[in-house]
Amino acid sequence: MLLQSLLQEFEHEVNSTRKLLQAIPEKDLGYKPSEISWTMGELAQHIATIYYWYVGTLTQDVYDIAADQLERGDVNDIGATIELFESNVAKARKALESISEENLQEHWKMKSGEHLLIGPLPRGIVAREFLFNHIYHHRGEMIVYLRATGNKVPGLYGPTYEESRKA
Repeated sequence: MLLQSLLQEFEHEVNSTRKLLQAIPEKDLGYKPSEISWTMGELAQHIATIYYWYVGTLTQDVYDIAADQLERGDVNDIGATIELFESNVAKARKALESISEENLQEHWKMKSGEHLLIGPLPRGIVAREFLFNHIYHHRGEMIVYLRATGNKVPGLYGPTYEESRKA
C-alpha cells in the first residue's frame, strides 16, 4: 500500500519538477541570493541529481555516496541539467518499480567512505525524508530564485499567486 502511494506520488511530482526545471532561463543560471548559496544552475543540478540517489537508496543496503560517480555535466547548461534529470528519473522509476513493501521496512544506511551520514533507518522512511521531501525542499528554494530574478514560476499545485491575481 505504501509502495503504491509512493509510485503515484513519484509520477505526479516528476511532472512538477520537470515544469520547474523547464522554467529556468539560461541567462539566470549564475544567480545566487547570497555568498553561501548555490547558484541557480547548481541548485537545478542538485535537484536533478537527487533522482539518481533513488537507485542507491532503494537497491542497496548501504549506499556509499563517495564511491558513486555520476557525470553531471555543466551547471551553466540548463539543457544538460534537464537531460540529467530525465535520465535519473528513468533510473529512479525502475528502482521504485523493482522493490516490494517488505523492502521498505528493511534498514538502510548512507555513508561517505567510513563516515555514516544517515541511518540505520527503515528504507521507507529514508525514501520519504531523503528523497521525496528533499526534492520538495529544493524546489521551494528554486521558486524563490525564480521570483527573485523576475521569472515566471509555474504552478505546481494549481495556479500560482500571480495567476490567481489575474483571474
